[in-house]
Amino acid sequence: ETMPEEAFKKAGGKWDQAAPIANPAELADYDAIIFGTGTRFGNMTSQMRSFLDQTGGLWVKGALVGKVGSVFVSTGTGGGNETTVSSFHTTLLHHGLVIVGLPYAIPETTDVSEAKGGSPLG
Repeated sequence: ETMPEEAFKKAGGKWDQAAPIANPAELADYDAIIFGTGTRFGNMTSQMRSFLDQTGGLWVKGALVGKVGSVFVSTGTGGGNETTVSSFHTTLLHHGLVIVGLPYAIPETTDVSEAKGGSPLG
Protein backbone atom coordinates (compact mmCIF):
# COMPACT_ATOMS: atom_id res chain seq x y z
CA GLU A 1 0.00 0.00 0.00
CA THR A 2 1.35 3.40 -0.93
CA MET A 3 -0.93 5.39 1.38
CA PRO A 4 0.70 6.48 4.66
CA GLU A 5 -0.03 3.90 7.39
CA GLU A 6 -1.96 6.29 9.65
CA ALA A 7 -4.22 7.54 6.82
CA PHE A 8 -4.79 3.96 5.67
CA LYS A 9 -5.85 2.88 9.16
CA LYS A 10 -8.12 5.94 9.51
CA ALA A 11 -9.83 4.96 6.24
CA GLY A 12 -10.52 1.48 7.68
CA GLY A 13 -7.70 -0.35 5.89
CA LYS A 14 -6.32 -3.58 7.34
CA TRP A 15 -2.63 -2.79 7.60
CA ASP A 16 -1.39 -6.00 9.24
CA GLN A 17 -3.30 -8.70 7.36
CA ALA A 18 -1.25 -11.68 6.29
CA ALA A 19 -1.12 -11.75 2.51
CA PRO A 20 1.70 -12.72 0.17
CA ILE A 21 3.14 -9.99 -2.03
CA ALA A 22 2.59 -10.73 -5.72
CA ASN A 23 5.56 -10.63 -8.06
CA PRO A 24 4.88 -9.77 -11.73
CA ALA A 25 7.39 -12.42 -12.89
CA GLU A 26 5.21 -15.14 -11.31
CA LEU A 27 2.41 -14.50 -13.80
CA ALA A 28 4.17 -16.61 -16.42
CA ASP A 29 3.84 -19.63 -14.11
CA TYR A 30 0.02 -19.60 -14.18
CA ASP A 31 -2.43 -21.01 -16.73
CA ALA A 32 -5.08 -18.43 -15.81
CA ILE A 33 -4.84 -15.05 -14.10
CA ILE A 34 -7.80 -13.31 -12.47
CA PHE A 35 -6.95 -9.80 -11.38
CA GLY A 36 -8.83 -7.80 -8.77
CA THR A 37 -8.54 -4.05 -8.26
CA GLY A 38 -10.30 -1.17 -6.64
CA THR A 39 -11.77 1.52 -8.84
CA ARG A 40 -10.45 5.09 -8.75
CA PHE A 41 -12.44 7.50 -10.91
CA GLY A 42 -13.16 4.81 -13.49
CA ASN A 43 -9.60 3.46 -13.55
CA MET A 44 -7.64 0.77 -11.76
CA THR A 45 -5.73 1.76 -8.64
CA SER A 46 -2.26 3.21 -9.04
CA GLN A 47 -0.84 0.20 -7.21
CA MET A 48 -2.32 -2.17 -9.81
CA ARG A 49 -1.14 0.04 -12.69
CA SER A 50 2.36 0.00 -11.20
CA PHE A 51 2.23 -3.81 -10.92
CA LEU A 52 1.16 -4.17 -14.55
CA ASP A 53 3.76 -1.65 -15.70
CA GLN A 54 6.38 -4.09 -14.41
CA THR A 55 5.25 -6.81 -16.85
CA GLY A 56 7.04 -5.40 -19.90
CA GLY A 57 9.62 -8.18 -19.80
CA LEU A 58 6.84 -10.78 -19.93
CA TRP A 59 5.29 -8.93 -22.88
CA VAL A 60 8.58 -8.91 -24.82
CA LYS A 61 8.90 -12.68 -24.34
CA GLY A 62 5.23 -13.35 -25.11
CA ALA A 63 5.12 -15.18 -21.79
CA LEU A 64 1.39 -14.62 -21.22
CA VAL A 65 0.12 -15.26 -24.75
CA GLY A 66 -2.80 -17.69 -24.76
CA LYS A 67 -3.33 -17.70 -21.01
CA VAL A 68 -6.84 -17.07 -19.66
CA GLY A 69 -7.34 -13.67 -18.03
CA SER A 70 -10.19 -11.95 -16.26
CA VAL A 71 -10.81 -8.97 -14.00
CA PHE A 72 -13.09 -8.10 -11.11
CA VAL A 73 -13.36 -4.70 -9.48
CA SER A 74 -14.78 -3.10 -6.37
CA THR A 75 -15.75 0.43 -5.52
CA GLY A 76 -17.46 2.12 -2.61
CA THR A 77 -19.82 4.11 -4.81
CA GLY A 78 -20.63 1.58 -7.54
CA GLY A 79 -19.48 4.00 -10.22
CA GLY A 80 -16.73 3.31 -12.71
CA ASN A 81 -16.77 -0.48 -12.51
CA GLU A 82 -17.21 -1.20 -16.21
CA THR A 83 -14.77 1.47 -17.40
CA THR A 84 -12.17 0.11 -14.99
CA VAL A 85 -12.59 -3.44 -16.32
CA SER A 86 -12.62 -2.21 -19.91
CA SER A 87 -9.39 -0.25 -19.50
CA PHE A 88 -7.82 -3.24 -17.72
CA HIS A 89 -8.71 -5.44 -20.70
CA THR A 90 -6.44 -3.31 -22.91
CA THR A 91 -3.40 -4.46 -20.94
CA LEU A 92 -4.54 -8.09 -21.00
CA LEU A 93 -5.02 -7.94 -24.77
CA HIS A 94 -1.55 -6.44 -25.29
CA HIS A 95 -0.18 -9.47 -23.45
CA GLY A 96 -2.21 -11.85 -25.59
CA LEU A 97 -4.39 -13.16 -22.78
CA VAL A 98 -7.74 -14.71 -23.72
CA ILE A 99 -10.31 -12.66 -21.81
CA VAL A 100 -13.11 -14.51 -20.08
CA GLY A 101 -16.06 -12.53 -18.79
CA LEU A 102 -19.36 -13.28 -17.12
CA PRO A 103 -22.04 -13.76 -19.77
CA TYR A 104 -25.61 -12.59 -19.38
CA ALA A 105 -26.55 -16.26 -19.84
CA ILE A 106 -25.86 -16.60 -16.11
CA PRO A 107 -29.24 -15.77 -14.48
CA GLU A 108 -27.68 -13.83 -11.58
CA THR A 109 -26.40 -11.14 -13.96
CA THR A 110 -29.93 -10.12 -14.96
CA ASP A 111 -31.56 -10.42 -11.53
CA VAL A 112 -32.44 -6.87 -10.48
CA SER A 113 -34.37 -7.83 -7.33
CA GLU A 114 -31.54 -6.41 -5.22
CA ALA A 115 -28.50 -4.19 -5.66
CA LYS A 116 -25.33 -6.11 -6.53
CA GLY A 117 -22.36 -5.90 -8.85
CA GLY A 118 -21.36 -7.85 -11.89
CA SER A 119 -21.54 -7.36 -15.60
CA PRO A 120 -20.41 -9.24 -18.71
CA LEU A 121 -17.10 -7.40 -18.41
CA GLY A 122 -16.38 -8.76 -14.95
